[in-house]
Amino acid sequence: MYVNFDSLEEARRVFDKMDKKDDVSWTTLISGYSQYGSVDEALSVFESMPVKNSAAWNAVIAAHVQNNRFHEAFNLFNRMRNENVAMDNFVAASMLAACTRLGALDQGEWIHNYIKTRSIEVDPKLATTIIDMYCKCGRVDKAYEVFDSLSSKKVSSWNCMIGGLSMHGKGKDAIALLKKMEAENTVTPDYVTFVNVLSACAHSGLVKEGRYYFSYMTEVYSIAPRMEHYGCLVDLLGRAGLLDEAKKVINEMPMRADVGVLGALLGACRIHGNIDIAEEIGKQVIELEPENSGRYVLLANLYAKAGRYDEVASIRKLMNDRGVKKVAGFSMIEFEGTVSEFIAGGRNHLHAKEIYEKVEEMMARIREEGYVADNDGVVFEEDLENSLNYHSEKLAIAFGLLKTKARETIRVTKNLRVCRDCHVASKLISMVYDREIVVRDRNRFHHFRGGLCSCNDYW
Repeated sequence: MYVNFDSLEEARRVFDKMDKKDDVSWTTLISGYSQYGSVDEALSVFESMPVKNSAAWNAVIAAHVQNNRFHEAFNLFNRMRNENVAMDNFVAASMLAACTRLGALDQGEWIHNYIKTRSIEVDPKLATTIIDMYCKCGRVDKAYEVFDSLSSKKVSSWNCMIGGLSMHGKGKDAIALLKKMEAENTVTPDYVTFVNVLSACAHSGLVKEGRYYFSYMTEVYSIAPRMEHYGCLVDLLGRAGLLDEAKKVINEMPMRADVGVLGALLGACRIHGNIDIAEEIGKQVIELEPENSGRYVLLANLYAKAGRYDEVASIRKLMNDRGVKKVAGFSMIEFEGTVSEFIAGGRNHLHAKEIYEKVEEMMARIREEGYVADNDGVVFEEDLENSLNYHSEKLAIAFGLLKTKARETIRVTKNLRVCRDCHVASKLISMVYDREIVVRDRNRFHHFRGGLCSCNDYW
């Protein structure tokens, strides 16, 4: 009761005075601490339980997943398995969410197979979680198999599958799936459906189709455009180089554009090098989101590209004055059920020596194919060429080349947008080593194969 009324301290006092603590009281307190982000306290309560049932395991694992402590969630999950506690659909959903965030495909597949072999009920929420895991771990084909096998598809499943196709740059497939959804006529598309469709158009450069579906959702389904729809439309037009039209959309919106919509236009200015609009929009975005280092860095890089180094210095000073630190990029790769995490220039990995030797080999081989470091507009790194060589995704790819078998797909998850240099390098690495390299960055998937990328350099 006290947890529900936002009085956690009082709830703990009542709990501590209880002579007999039942399962509900234990799990409620664990969940209460989780809601407040007090994961260590939740774990402490869990550890003090005399008998830990499946509900308690679910509560403590969910606490870690919901607060982005995924590695610890995996440790708890492995401990639960070692103690022979049966996994139910709630634990499965929590762990699949952790797999999704870490890009841990092998672990996700293991959990999915467990669900099938133990006949765990797959309700609509769990079905959507499985589809989402496969999409975000780079296996959109497996996601579709799961989706297609569902006897009853809720709108959440359709939306998740359309969104998965979107992030993999399969815009035409996403539109085809919307048409199939309409043809089956078992559920009605909602506003999320059209956010995903418009996003798919943006990622695939389908300007005509994007304009059509922006109007279509209102004309056919009476769905009034929300902020997210406008953000997708601005992103679509901006990526296509129609910056003035994108700006016009923002000016004519019935609500004031939020930082997401303005950020979409700013990102388009980066792609097309439009410093005039970028300067106007960039300053607004920085003031709307003053703690987001990415906004400062993007504008500073555009100034650097234009040779306006006084403005670059001003951005650096503003960041320093406000105590804003550039977010460190990191990349993750799974091997034999263990996720390794790399930061640019990091040498903490057990196999760091071999990894760096592999990086040197990689860079030498792609230079023979014409690679030249692309540091255009990069102003926040010292010793640029060395720094670029040791970006986190290059370290992760090197690790993948060291540990996986010939021609095996390498899968990397990155927290930031892939930079231009790593994008060029990854294409060449895929060619010289005859590997498919799948990289999930902050915005979308890149499937590098034979010197090309699935995004067609449109990202």
